[in-house]
Amino acid sequence: MTSANMNLAVIPPASVRHFLGVERSATGRAWRDRLDERASARALAIVQRHGLPELLARVLAGRGVEVEDAVAFLDPTVRALMPDPDTLAGMPAAVARLADAVERSETVAIFGDYDVDGATSAATLARFLRHAGLAPLIHIPDRLFEGYGPNVEAVRSLAERGATLLVTVDCGTTSYEALAEAGRLGMQTVVIDHHLADEKLPEALAVINPNRQDDLSQLGHLAAVGLVFVTLVAVNRELRKRGFWTTERPAPDLLGLLDLVALGTVADVVPLKGLNRAFVAKGLLAMRRRENLGLTALMDVARLSGPPEPWHLGFLLGPRINAGGRIGRATLGVDLLLHQDEVEAARLAAELDRLNRERQAIEIATVAQAEAEAMAALGLEDKGAVVVVAAEGWHPGVVGLVAARLKEKFGRPAFAIALEPGGLGTGSGRSIAGVDLGRRGSLTCNPAS
Repeated sequence: MTSANMNLAVIPPASVRHFLGVERSATGRAWRDRLDERASARALAIVQRHGLPELLARVLAGRGVEVEDAVAFLDPTVRALMPDPDTLAGMPAAVARLADAVERSETVAIFGDYDVDGATSAATLARFLRHAGLAPLIHIPDRLFEGYGPNVEAVRSLAERGATLLVTVDCGTTSYEALAEAGRLGMQTVVIDHHLADEKLPEALAVINPNRQDDLSQLGHLAAVGLVFVTLVAVNRELRKRGFWTTERPAPDLLGLLDLVALGTVADVVPLKGLNRAFVAKGLLAMRRRENLGLTALMDVARLSGPPEPWHLGFLLGPRINAGGRIGRATLGVDLLLHQDEVEAARLAAELDRLNRERQAIEIATVAQAEAEAMAALGLEDKGAVVVVAAEGWHPGVVGLVAARLKEKFGRPAFAIALEPGGLGTGSGRSIAGVDLGRRGSLTCNPAS
């Protein structure tokens, strides 16, 4: 035996800690303790300080929850987690202008996106303004004919209808031409958005966007509807300072808006951490009260009979609201969420349910064709860093869903394009971790097709 082998022979094998003593499970795998010594100590401290079950404490420690944050993590409250709204760049100017509009009973135009985050953002802001006595105009662009975000024609239409203040929600950060036109027409603009921003911001009185490059709020994980809620907290506070709310005209119950905030937060798939967790936890409680006629009708048509849970928002309610923007009338979702007539709310919910079933059928057929095209393009050797598929006859409203399915199936960035006669097309892309399609230069490779 060589000296090297002798040295190896005397080294004892590394000790392995099997969780609950399970060395071999039904699938033949050992259960290994995922907590290192530091995390195990933190779990023990959580048990000792808060009297929580050991298993729950281990889960919390595994998620990186500190001892002093354990109770707040299990029962997050909006009051405890709400930041000072003024930490967001542009907030003071936006709040002052919105409060002025309320005091002067101005005509405010709300321009939202056609997805769930956009619909809930527009509905949340509209409900607040209606409570204050205003009758806001709401415009949700048609996905096929207008595309994403504010456009010049829509801005001109809102100005002709008397709007003096334009508020864009879940859009507007890069709408340079449209917002410049709003200024030329005498409308001031407030942008409330969370999409990536360039160094150049649009011409607006205020741009509330935690993802603008000069914002230090660290609230970039919020959906647009969450940002709308934070803005309304500040506007409500400002109106109270000005003496706008009185016994005859009481301030609104902002917590009653959390059902919409929870829906938009979950449907937009933002990280459920910090304030977002509080929005969802308390929003579900608000939703259980079934006070919003539109949401109640939607839950009924989705056959949601028990208490709503987060997955219900993402897989039952969200897709039905999205269906209006994808293949139906873009304003259906907002109309439903704002309706005060039970019969009409039921009718709108039924229409969205029908559109969702139609969307599902279109998506299934398109995904099957797209997967076949992608497999043919990638070949047997599975070459290509990106999947790009395109065809005539595809519905532009489902290409984002198709791209998501392709990304999941092939494990690489995917693009799906609905071609029109003449070669032009409408497309959408979905990416994997580490490849940011939103930043220029992040993707430099040859597509698979």
